[in-house]
Amino acid sequence: MRIAIIGFQTSGKTTIFNALTGQQAETSAFVTGRVATNQAVVKVPDPRLDKLTALFKPKKHTPATVEYIDLAGIARAEGSAGEGLGEKQLNEIATADALLAVVRGFADAAGAPPDPSADIEAIALEMVLSDLKKVDNRIERIDKQIHKAPAKEKEALAAELEGVRKLKEALEEGRPARTVELTPDQLRAVRGFQLLTIKPTMFLVNEGEAEWAAHHGQSVDLGPLAAVPHTMGERLCGLTEMEIAQLAGDERAEFLATYGIEEPAAHRIIRLCYALLGRISFLTVGPDECRAWTIERETTAPQAAGAIHSDLERGFIRAEVIGWRELLELGSYAEARKHGKLRVEGKHYIVQDGDVINILFSV
Repeated sequence: MRIAIIGFQTSGKTTIFNALTGQQAETSAFVTGRVATNQAVVKVPDPRLDKLTALFKPKKHTPATVEYIDLAGIARAEGSAGEGLGEKQLNEIATADALLAVVRGFADAAGAPPDPSADIEAIALEMVLSDLKKVDNRIERIDKQIHKAPAKEKEALAAELEGVRKLKEALEEGRPARTVELTPDQLRAVRGFQLLTIKPTMFLVNEGEAEWAAHHGQSVDLGPLAAVPHTMGERLCGLTEMEIAQLAGDERAEFLATYGIEEPAAHRIIRLCYALLGRISFLTVGPDECRAWTIERETTAPQAAGAIHSDLERGFIRAEVIGWRELLELGSYAEARKHGKLRVEGKHYIVQDGDVINILFSV
């Protein structure tokens, strides 16, 4: 998964990046002209994989990974709504699977109190206006092309124009693009637009210690966005979590216990991103490697095989499947077969989170 971190300047966005990645990127000031200079790949915590690795003792242990991209902050200059992200930043966002929109939840340098609800509304408006500009430009180009296009191309452009006009209507009403139902062809056509509001988005309120203590356990008020699909709200204390992320194992455990924190935000946010995107993991195990693979929910066994290698999907015969807990309890594939717990599934099987799968295929 690739997650882009966006937000207004001085929201503590890079602090969040450090908290989620354990990096030590500069957070003291906005760097003019910085575009996506902060990037890091982190391993997805998976106790299931860890336990199976301890059982099988493979040569390699390969967890799934998440890549975070920390983009330069959006300027709040008057009259700049919809123009806060430049072309290079939009190109980075285009390849992201989801957005983490960081919102200030602490008093600013001048002592002004936070207003997360207003900032969530403002950043949502920034994204809507940015998308509306792209959609208007595309409608203008299609209108110029469609009259002189060959018949087959004209048909495709007409279908795309219908979809783009649906997007324009929603955006003019302030609704994100992901609220619009598009045909598969229309969806493919708009993928190149680099729309911000079509991507699943988590609004992350970055609170100070006092605000975090006061609001701990409370949900984030997303306003009208609460009804928008693939939208989440979450809160954390960025400075505390950045400190946690930079501690070693025993020190980290002691810090968490002292402050009564169940798990680092770095772990929680990854789990929430999986839920936001509708992703799950299946596992492959053996003496050579124990590995986690990230797929979308409702993925069939052949498609899951394709996540490993395209040859496995093309030559798919069947899959041997067992739940990770059952395999751990039985202790080996041999015991699983002996007790009839290793299921044989065909091409219509829908892979479940935590399935351990062995693909049988022909070359």
